[in-house]
Amino acid sequence: MTQEDKELLLKDLCARLPYGVILNVTLKDKYDEIVNRDIEMFDNNLTYMISDSHWKTYKPYLRPMSSMTKEEKEEYQYITERWMYNADYSIADSIDWLNAHHFDYRGLIEKGLAIAITENNNPYKK
Repeated sequence: MTQEDKELLLKDLCARLPYGVILNVTLKDKYDEIVNRDIEMFDNNLTYMISDSHWKTYKPYLRPMSSMTKEEKEEYQYITERWMYNADYSIADSIDWLNAHHFDYRGLIEKGLAIAITENNNPYKK
């Protein structure tokens, strides 16, 4: 992973923390064996996580933009248009909505930095 990829991922993950982002991580356990698991990020100490030598890979589970349903598209359009015409709202409302719904608006899936959520692979559905 390049430094640029690390910075992009850190920027993206920090914005997603309030929405309970789940990561698939590969790390070394206390016996130096490689372990793969899903963890929910609730701690904002991501810089440590990314620089920690025990963490080998970390990829958030995100939804491709193409998976947005018709209802979600309408809701997102409403939120986006609202900030364009009403000074009480901002573009941040649109970004917050995308983060809350775990959408990959930065292209992390295509870059291999995130795992696409599918119907059969959705860790957010309990």
